[in-house]
Amino acid sequence: MKDDADQNRPTLTRRRFFQGLTLLPVAAALPGCAPGTPSGSGTPATPAAKDYTPEFFNAAEWAFITAACDRLIPSDETGPGAVESGVPEFLDRHMQTPYAAGAIWYMQGPFLEAPSEFGYQGKLALRDILKVGIDAFDAHCRNQFDGKTFAQLSHEQQETLLKAAEGGKLELEAISSKLFFSNLLGEVKNGYFADPKYGANKDMAAWKMIGYPGMRADYIDWISVRDKAYPLPPVDLSGRRG
Repeated sequence: MKDDADQNRPTLTRRRFFQGLTLLPVAAALPGCAPGTPSGSGTPATPAAKDYTPEFFNAAEWAFITAACDRLIPSDETGPGAVESGVPEFLDRHMQTPYAAGAIWYMQGPFLEAPSEFGYQGKLALRDILKVGIDAFDAHCRNQFDGKTFAQLSHEQQETLLKAAEGGKLELEAISSKLFFSNLLGEVKNGYFADPKYGANKDMAAWKMIGYPGMRADYIDWISVRDKAYPLPPVDLSGRRG
């Protein structure tokens, strides 16, 4: 018999993501079609990023971002996916910040591929890494899939490409696929768990899912509690309760 705490824990696949791993092939583990996929359809429908008009990404880039977010964190019975949570909106807004433009990065040469312990040594700021990477990714897809972009591929094809990029095995023009993927995934994670004021984590759903109290002033009594779920809803930076 599992106790209540065990029953309320996230599924293994989603916990793997929280532990810092990457793709969540939730769709492959579910019976039938993936979320948003019509039965018998060759090309799955990606949930739309609603009620937001992108200002940084163009239409093709926005289609890629929405499709990639949907594959990196799909919705399942445990919680909402990245698209439903508003992560594409977070990405578009974040790419317009000084940080994404490299304002606090050292951006002078020489530029080279250094060992990982030395950090990123390239010439592209974060927003340029995403822009260049998306363009290169779609160019690769059009070349390999009869003119189709990443967003037009099936979920299985999208996940195969993303996994290849994760391991640096996808050959892209102008950018390392591993560099692009790691930055994209990092931003998707950031958006998924960020305060809702930044555009994602709608209704604090990600916080509720993991039992995070948010900005509550006092929850120290619960820090050492391991056998009970935190009983209060989260609070965001504006003081709104989930």
